[in-house]
Amino acid sequence: MILPIVAYGDPVLKKKGTSITKDYPELDELLKNMFETMYNAHGVGLAAPQIGLPIRLFLVDTKPFADDEELTAEEQEVLANFRQVFINAEIVEEEGDEWAFNEGCLSIPDVREDVFRKPKVTIEYMDENFKSHTETFDGLIARVIQHEYDHIEGILFTDKLSSLKKRLIKGRLSNISKGKINADYRMRFPDQKKKR
Repeated sequence: MILPIVAYGDPVLKKKGTSITKDYPELDELLKNMFETMYNAHGVGLAAPQIGLPIRLFLVDTKPFADDEELTAEEQEVLANFRQVFINAEIVEEEGDEWAFNEGCLSIPDVREDVFRKPKVTIEYMDENFKSHTETFDGLIARVIQHEYDHIEGILFTDKLSSLKKRLIKGRLSNISKGKINADYRMRFPDQKKKR
């Protein structure tokens, strides 16, 4: 089932997510719905707060990045096959020199800005079977993981922008929260009670 994506301005996007246990109600169904919702919106990641649930859960599928012709065949293959669920994730370490990448967010449609992040991330998490992992990722996979991880920490990519950039996009963000935006997927707007 495709769920509405919560728009910028909803308080759930600013909450730090709580951990869940393996008996979380209907987790398999939730994960299925989240993947379906993400694919429907052409996203590469989706965090539970973006569908209104303040829990430590996000998923990533970097296949859309595999079409980038500037990447090596090996990089394309890695991106094409990376699909992962992250439960109760905690970033252990971020390493390297920060690099800029133009990021967007399904909760903030039509706003894209350069965000600086470190290229390498080590993260502890549980998969959908609650098996524990500690893994290190780099490049675009690390970037998507950091972006989605921020969501479960109550941080949006717009929070990482300079005060000047924030002022420049303030009106656009306000319009998003009021539903004055044309997204090609279902959304729930905080300042507009009806769903689209």
